[in-house]
Amino acid sequence: MAEITRRRNGEILRGILGILRDQPDGIAARDVLAKLEGRVPPTAFEQTSYEAGGRRFEKIARFSTVGAVKAGWMLKEKGRWTITTEGSSALAEYPDAEALFRRAHALYRVWRSNQPDVEEVDVEEPAEEATVKLEEAIESAWGEVEQFIRAMNPYDFQDLVGALLRALGYFVVWTAPAGKDGGVDLVAAPDPLGTRSPRIKVQVKRQLQAVNVDGLRSFMAILGSEDVGLFVCTGGFTRDAQYEARQQSTRKVTLIDMEKLFDLWVEHAPKLPDEDRRRLPLRPVWFLDLE
Repeated sequence: MAEITRRRNGEILRGILGILRDQPDGIAARDVLAKLEGRVPPTAFEQTSYEAGGRRFEKIARFSTVGAVKAGWMLKEKGRWTITTEGSSALAEYPDAEALFRRAHALYRVWRSNQPDVEEVDVEEPAEEATVKLEEAIESAWGEVEQFIRAMNPYDFQDLVGALLRALGYFVVWTAPAGKDGGVDLVAAPDPLGTRSPRIKVQVKRQLQAVNVDGLRSFMAILGSEDVGLFVCTGGFTRDAQYEARQQSTRKVTLIDMEKLFDLWVEHAPKLPDEDRRRLPLRPVWFLDLE
């Protein structure tokens, strides 16, 4: 990648970290790259495409973050990028773009040296390398999962959550019928008759927006002293709602966003019959991991 210097890599990395600093809750990788083009305009060379397809700018930008991830400056999870405290500190400590990239590169080398039985790989290899390919594949796969879940009928999604509870070893003793549900969509228990504690009251929301603290408090208000609350929302929860849930000592409530739901499903769905597993059909694909 002779046309891309360390300074240019650093400029791109600074742009990415700056975008993430302005989005402390994280942001989809595709949105980062879209914003990056306005903040760090691509050169004529970066506007060209690789023979295998794909514009160089996006792939070079992804490759510029490899060292930053290993340095602990940013996190990548299911297509969502988030800056860490260390990343914000590095952005302030190294205002020079080249110095920033060199520091990330040095920390990458330290990380690499601590990996047993792994050959040294230069962080400046072509952007088509396995790290970037795998990253793009994960994002594409997760995007399809998100789209599938968001397109589900609300009652089908409610049934999906019920199936997950069964996979976790609980018995779903009541499911809300169509119409107003009074804030509870499912009730689960450790026994099939629902006579043993704790009784789990579940609210399920398939929506884009995050649940705020008022929405969480409305749900907690219907929990009895022997109840445990489970709030499932595909849009996630605001910071104040998460804080409120952590502070509860008498009313216990667990928040599950889409990523947590997916992870639980991957881990426990194999215990379910085929009919239930088809509610969210998944198939693992193996990739070569060179790290």
